[in-house]
This record gives sequence, structure tokens and C-alpha cells, in this order.
Amino acid sequence: MPTTPALGLTSRDGQPDLSDLAATLDEVADLGLAYVELPAYHYDLVLAGRPIAGRVKEFEAICKDRPYGFTVHGPLPINFMAPPAVLPRFLETTTTFIEIAARIGAPHLVIHAGMMQADERHDAENAAARQRDYLHRAGEVAAAHNVVLCVENLFDFGPYAATPTIARLAEELALIDHPHVRATFDFSHGFIHAHQCGYDFLEEAKALAPFAAHLHLHDSFGQPDLPWVYDSAEANAFGHGDLHLPQGWGSLPWDAIAEHCSFPADVIAIHELNPRFWRDRREALDYARGFLGRIRTAG
Repeated sequence: MPTTPALGLTSRDGQPDLSDLAATLDEVADLGLAYVELPAYHYDLVLAGRPIAGRVKEFEAICKDRPYGFTVHGPLPINFMAPPAVLPRFLETTTTFIEIAARIGAPHLVIHAGMMQADERHDAENAAARQRDYLHRAGEVAAAHNVVLCVENLFDFGPYAATPTIARLAEELALIDHPHVRATFDFSHGFIHAHQCGYDFLEEAKALAPFAAHLHLHDSFGQPDLPWVYDSAEANAFGHGDLHLPQGWGSLPWDAIAEHCSFPADVIAIHELNPRFWRDRREALDYARGFLGRIRTAG
């Protein structure tokens, strides 16, 4: 009989110098989590692509002997569709975060899929080829450290006007064909991008789901960011943007996803909760458990 996928929660950011990381991890110890996803991009662990040895050692010690495992979210600006000049540093930094993930026994490192600015669209196929090349290189490093690199789908925001659709990311991962390069399926990101680009969210979700070793659970209304808000509560009031609401508070078609998508048997699902709704974390996790109990997995 299939087992329910493992559930985790992102930790709150805390201080970059790790001074409150132990307390941050203590506060989620009673939630019955299988994993906690650490926002490692927020911590002072890496400088110019190389680890800060003393800080990484401290990070490892704080994470030791916890009642849950860890996954790691790497730096958000990593972009293997960027111009060639910056790609070596992105790869060097990715390598360092793979090593850090391995130090704490994290099976997954999350990085973002590539993005292009509007004036780079003419180079889209070359950019996609660069991304395949560099993700395969990073996958080789990840394999050596028993880590899976999980590439997260995005939506268009800020200066970035082109990122792979959900189905295109699935196609790219199929071409890379590396067991240590899989997907992070962020459902809200995909829902927003489908509305931006006019494609069928559920049909494309079915394409990416088999590659999705990692899930990011949170809710929204599928609407892009407003040009400006004074306070993030205003975005919530209008229902616009990547709100990271508790799952079930927005309009994502969770029942249809559970019915029509098939995920890997060993998938790890992380609820990425907006800290504004931290007081609602138990409700969010209860909904997530119900959702995970309904989804289909292979094997």
C-alpha cells in the first residue's frame, strides 16, 4: 500500500549570523514534521562562492540530532539561463551549497529554474542549452554528495519576462536525463505563470509531476504581482502575487492536482508559509497532510 509522502515546513529566516537558528529549529520540533527546509540563502555561510568554514561548522552543529531531517533552499539568483560570463560563479556557488546540504544530510537542494529579461528572449534556445549543460554539471557534483538538485519552476516577475513553462521545464529535465537533477514543483508559481502566459495549468502540471522529487505547497489566487504595494498585507487584500498563503486559503485546484497528477514515490513536500501567517501553521499543515493523503504516486 502506498505511503503518504513526507511533509515538511520552511523554517523562519531568523538572523543571518545563525545566532537564533537553534531557537528557530526548536519552535518546529512539536509539529510532527519529517523535514524542515532551511533558507540557506539567508545565512552567512558562503563568501564569493566558497564556504565560510567556521560558520558552516556551526550550522552543522546546530542542525545535529533534530527530530526531523532537512532540505536546503539555495540562493535564488542562481540562473543557468543567464549570460555565459556569470555561469561559472553560479556553478561554483551551487557546488558549495550542495556540499553544505550534504554536511547536514539533506537529500535535496532547491535552486530556481532559469530566467531571461525581455531583451534576451532572442537567445532563448541557446540559454536553454546553457542551462541543460550547467545543470548536468551540477548534477554530477550532487551525485557525488548523494544530494538531488531540485529545480524550481517560476513565473515572470520584475525584469524577468521569460522563464520555462511548467511543461517546458519537464522537457528540459527529460533532456538532461540525470537522476540527481529533478524538479521542485511550486504549484502556486505554476498557477501564476499559467495565468500570465495563457496555458492550461493542470495539463502542464501532469507533465512536470513525474519529475517532481520535491514539492512546494502554498496557496495564491494565480494573479501576478501588482506594480506596487505599500505593505504586503495589501497584496493579500487584493489577492495578487506569490502570497505563500496557508494551503487551502487561495484558489489552486488542489483536488484536481491530487486526482490527475502522479508524483514520484519518494517525493518530499514542503509547505512554504509566509511568516505573516506563522500563527496558522498547524492549520496549514493539517490541510497539507490531507492533500498528500490524496495524491497519486508512482510505484
